[in-house]
Amino acid sequence: MFTKDEAAAAFPDEVVTRAVTRLVRVPGVAKPVALITLDNGHDHTRPSTFGPQSLVSLNEALDVAFAAEPSAIAVTGKPFIFAVGADLSGVEQVAQRELAHRIAEAGHTVFKRFTDSPVPTFAFVNGAVMGGGVELALSCHYRTLSDNTAAIALPEVFLGLFPGWGGTQLLPNLIGPDAAVTVIFENALSQNRMLKPKQAFDLGMVDALLGSADFIEESLRWAADVLAGAVTVERREIDRGAGWDAAVARARQIVQDKTKGASPGALRALELLELARENDLDRGYAAETEALADVLMTDELRAGLYSFNLVQKRAKRPAGAPDKGLARPVTKVGIVGAGLMASQMALLFARQLKVPVVLTDIDQARVDKGVSYVHAEIDKLAAKGRLSADGANRLKALVSGSLDKAAFADADFVIEAVFEEMKVKQQVFAEVEAHVSETCVLATNTSSLSITEMASGLKHPERVVGFHFFNPVAVMPLLEIVRAERTDDATLATAFSVGKSLKKSCVLVKDAPAFVVNRLLTRFMGEIIRAVDEGTPFEVADKATEDLGLPMSPLVLLQLVGPAVALHVAETMHRAFPDRFPVSDNMKRFVEAGKTAVWTWDAAGNQTVDPEVAALWQFGDTPLSSDEVRQRALEGVAEEIRIMLDEGVVAEAQDIDLCMILGAGWPFWMGGATPFLDREGIAEKVNGKPFLAPGVASVPA
Repeated sequence: MFTKDEAAAAFPDEVVTRAVTRLVRVPGVAKPVALITLDNGHDHTRPSTFGPQSLVSLNEALDVAFAAEPSAIAVTGKPFIFAVGADLSGVEQVAQRELAHRIAEAGHTVFKRFTDSPVPTFAFVNGAVMGGGVELALSCHYRTLSDNTAAIALPEVFLGLFPGWGGTQLLPNLIGPDAAVTVIFENALSQNRMLKPKQAFDLGMVDALLGSADFIEESLRWAADVLAGAVTVERREIDRGAGWDAAVARARQIVQDKTKGASPGALRALELLELARENDLDRGYAAETEALADVLMTDELRAGLYSFNLVQKRAKRPAGAPDKGLARPVTKVGIVGAGLMASQMALLFARQLKVPVVLTDIDQARVDKGVSYVHAEIDKLAAKGRLSADGANRLKALVSGSLDKAAFADADFVIEAVFEEMKVKQQVFAEVEAHVSETCVLATNTSSLSITEMASGLKHPERVVGFHFFNPVAVMPLLEIVRAERTDDATLATAFSVGKSLKKSCVLVKDAPAFVVNRLLTRFMGEIIRAVDEGTPFEVADKATEDLGLPMSPLVLLQLVGPAVALHVAETMHRAFPDRFPVSDNMKRFVEAGKTAVWTWDAAGNQTVDPEVAALWQFGDTPLSSDEVRQRALEGVAEEIRIMLDEGVVAEAQDIDLCMILGAGWPFWMGGATPFLDREGIAEKVNGKPFLAPGVASVPA
């Protein structure tokens, strides 16, 4: 265990969570309950975490508690927050395995005192609880949970880590291995899906779900009933045989599907899950400590922490965004187009902005279809209990349709989502400008076209801005906000304000072809397609980048995007940069033939090349190996990122990575793109230097 001085030296900038013990008299209990409260001195916007100094404080609070010879010991948090895990900002500075090992060991030492306590221990989980906070609660003998808790999760595997302070050992032995796989692996690797309080209770993670209004008082009463024997908590029987085998197999499949074996943290979590079958905490904790020390010293974990900081910090303070005080209020939104993308936008605007939204299109049938889609989606939300009947009716009343763009006369923000053709979009904006005020923002959801050119014929080009969503609109968190040559600060500030209200992570992007995500994916995909054109078998090219752990293979991504859309973007990029973005004649034939996918799958899930695609594709006679395809694709990405940074498409490499994480789903443990390219030596080979300084997304030297 650390001394106070050692703890301060280990993480000198730690925001310390103080643990304070007070003795509470509870009716019906002879001796007082020692209640430990965790509080870092900040409000709920800065959750309590555990670094070395915080662990020392908790250890001292336990000394005070035990010295009082209480009837029980309970731990709770500050308002709205229990605790959200380790202090990750301090972990980034750890440069020696010895210190990593001591941190891992210290967490186990302190938390296990709750488990080994001779008097009953309780966790009164009063608010957000993640990572090490969950592990602290699991270390107690009993747990209550407030029914308004906003965030419950073990997110470590998502970050490239694993629950290393008891989570891999305690959770499967409490709720069963299969349920533990859901929490530790499946939820974490599904974009860090959170549990709701009722779900945590149903899984058996907590013993009582109590109201938030008087949560601590009710928890103390419940604890008194447990101490008096009036309440008996039943623990489920754990299947350590075939059931455990099946759970490990499911976890292994999830890890393979989601990470392709590229995340060391996920692989170590699998080993520890298997070890937990023995239910030997001493052995399990020793293994967790060694594994945690190992993983903390990997560049993949540091890249994961870098990604976490991008998403949690940089995304909330977008580089280059103008003063938010310049933003104009938006009280009505217009959407040109009523197709699927436009309808998804309409639903999002109505739900998040709570303002009227009007859809237009070229005929009444399309307008009606778009409005009906939105209304049907609102009904689905109501059926799932996510909206009240009254709330659903109010939302539906906000969304309407019209054939006449005069319906936009009092709109403050109009976005087009029509066919990806410059002349069509220019015509749409000219028609809209005739009806709206001079300050109404005109936004475009174009994925690749020039915003400057789109605005060039307007009286007020300064109010045109790119507002590029990713599909599906409600799910994908990224919004590329594109500043054209004449976009003014008020327009840009309004766009950022609207994006924030939509709960999107916004990145400022220069008006350059295909912006960030589509430009890089087009370069990446272009290298894969070029390899196939030259004679590389589809199977070899598509699996060449499998070890990166990307969300899907290149040719499956092609199917998702749609070959026609991908070809259109490739042609746009070819016009801008013909040397780096060739257009495949095979892709043209593929699209002309109306094909939508290279692969077909049989009922058993076996994947084969569509015979019609194989027949129309004209292969060269210079096939590449899998390694050669991989190298070429990654070198292409590295070159393109350097060029984009030289062009000022975004402020820094960090913005490229943020876009790839949030817009393309590139894994946290890759760090988006640039840390991985640095780690592989590809950035240095292609560009003569790495993208990031040593220690930014890697272990400090």
